Amino acid sequence: MTDLGLLALRRAARRLLAPWDRGESPGATIGLVRDGALALHESAGAASLELGLPIGPETCFRIASVSKQFTCAAILLLEAEGRLSREDAVQRHLPGLPDLGARITLDHLMRNCSGLRDMLELMRFAGTGLGQPATAEQLLDAIGRQRSLNFAPNTRFLYSNSGFLLLGRVVEAAAGEPLATFLERRILAPLGMTRTRHTPSVAEVVPGLATGYFPQGEGFVRAPHGFALGGEGGLVSCVEDLALWDRNFSTGLVGGVALGRALAERVPFGNGRLNLYARGLEVADYRGLRTETHGGLWPGYRTCFLRAPEAGLTVIVIANHGGIDVHQLGHRMLDAAVEGRPGIHPVPALPPRPALEALTGRWLEPESGTTLEIELTADGTPRATQHGLPFTLAPAEDGRLVAQRGAFPFALSLPEDGRLLVETDAGIITSFRRAATEARLPEGLEGAWTCAELDATWTIAPGTEGLVLRVRGPVGSDGPWPVLPIEGDCFRVLTPATLFQGWVDAQAVRDAAGRVAGFLVNGSRARGLRFGRDA
Repeated sequence: MTDLGLLALRRAARRLLAPWDRGESPGATIGLVRDGALALHESAGAASLELGLPIGPETCFRIASVSKQFTCAAILLLEAEGRLSREDAVQRHLPGLPDLGARITLDHLMRNCSGLRDMLELMRFAGTGLGQPATAEQLLDAIGRQRSLNFAPNTRFLYSNSGFLLLGRVVEAAAGEPLATFLERRILAPLGMTRTRHTPSVAEVVPGLATGYFPQGEGFVRAPHGFALGGEGGLVSCVEDLALWDRNFSTGLVGGVALGRALAERVPFGNGRLNLYARGLEVADYRGLRTETHGGLWPGYRTCFLRAPEAGLTVIVIANHGGIDVHQLGHRMLDAAVEGRPGIHPVPALPPRPALEALTGRWLEPESGTTLEIELTADGTPRATQHGLPFTLAPAEDGRLVAQRGAFPFALSLPEDGRLLVETDAGIITSFRRAATEARLPEGLEGAWTCAELDATWTIAPGTEGLVLRVRGPVGSDGPWPVLPIEGDCFRVLTPATLFQGWVDAQAVRDAAGRVAGFLVNGSRARGLRFGRDA
């Protein structure tokens, strides 16, 4: 890279960071790795608003789910030593887990195709959000109460933090030492990642750690988080250390080059379609380039680890500002780095505005009660929301719109004949239609309802503006949560969360006499939860 080329990229990074280049705002840091060397590292914003400390080269952040590839690497290192096999059933190493009626392997966990419900969502539906204290044992209890799955193993993909918490415990059982010790001894120290550490407790003092913030009004508040952290997201790191980890994919200093290949290996589902999720990395195509990427999201922290190995480039973006879209920043930085190279596909254009306007509104898949909201932002960008989490829709080369959201396969076609076709994981296509513009809640929802797999009771009663729900679970309680009509027996429960205003889609289940006897609840990562009326 010439000096002029590097200067242009530095200026591109500064432009991307400009909105947060002020002392009264938290911000972000961007690193660009080229051919194994950190070629560029720019930062903006404050690591601590209270102390007025700027983000700098040595600032550390919670990288959340970017930790997952390290947990997978630990499993693969232990497999190379003969201490376990990726095809082992998880109960072989964790015999206390319940029998869920299907054989779940370690590889299923690494590839997010196990069908296990996500523990963070289970905790939230049982009244305990990320801002409240929860121990590792309580998280394991939430997994252990399950008696069914989202789907049969290796038939679909659905992101699940539960699987990676269990993988971290498998590492400890097979290695005979804490996950933090194994990672430090076998990966971090050999690679010189001296500012990276696994932190099971969020109360632990970590040198150089930026404070995480959420925007609130014209200012910011500290982001609350109280959950114990394991193999799903316990690492604190920085751009320089993640650049050292990225270099290991080509040098193989730890685990040989086979380790990097195994982490990025896609494996087919039972129907033959390739899973986009490899092992702690999502593998996709972007502008004609193969990318290996993962995001991290934790209250007040966001991370994008984006590799484009064919181009010899990796972009690392980390923020301590909960409102920054690091996924978008990472891809814009990659755009700048590959611009003008031969073989790079142009960025597709959005469909005309009238076609986009035809997408807007509420859509319903009536069989499951799943809902989808689509709107256009002020600048005309389409944005979808499912289960309360909004994500930008970007044009794809095949004419469809795809989710700009990590580890979330979602591609929709423009509506035809009043139907909206959405392709998700394993090539599954779901047909949505417009939801009714006026609706009433099903009669008979009032009362107390219990879900054994949550060990929680949802009590629905009149509030000041309609029915509301209060939840009492094994760790905490919450509410009131508004209960809103969708159409017929389909309704929605708003579930305020630390990271976003969530919702679950619910559908009444009726007895032989036609009365509401219970309901099924589907969240983003925990589906098919059954509630029955208390006796």
